[in-house]
Amino acid sequence: MAKTKKLTISAMMIALYVVLMYCTQSFAFGQYQLRIATSLYAFAYFFPFLVLPMGIANMLSNMVMGGMGVFDIVGGFAAGILTTLRMVLIRRKNWSSWLVALPIAFVPSLLVPIWLSKIIGVPYPALFVSLFVGQAVAGIIGAAIVKVMKDKIPLIMGDMMQRGENTADQRTA
Repeated sequence: MAKTKKLTISAMMIALYVVLMYCTQSFAFGQYQLRIATSLYAFAYFFPFLVLPMGIANMLSNMVMGGMGVFDIVGGFAAGILTTLRMVLIRRKNWSSWLVALPIAFVPSLLVPIWLSKIIGVPYPALFVSLFVGQAVAGIIGAAIVKVMKDKIPLIMGDMMQRGENTADQRTA
């Protein structure tokens, strides 16, 4: 895939993540953080180059809407990268695509309370449980995205190439 196509997909995913966070911020930042946007991490299953952009998306949304400071901004960046790296691993190991639900549910739920418990003064176990409730929903949505799109992504990408949208790599080959 051409660099411009990767950049375009990355920018669209970052924008979609931030817009979803903005539209759902009333329940994405509360005691039970239902972050529908984190289900988008599942797209790294198809596009491994999204690992860094999804971390950036989380960082941007925490900067604009989070209000919990630098630890939440940097921590959200790390959580996004670590979660999406798990998507790539699941794909490369050819494990069941339903497994993408697990990193989306567990990685943020285990990481975020490390700094958030100190910032807001709530014990780590209580924060883990409350975050896990919302992240489990996002994980199920992410797994459903992968299941639905698994057969369609190659068709979409193949259709683009048939219409003459060849990559620079293909033109020079």
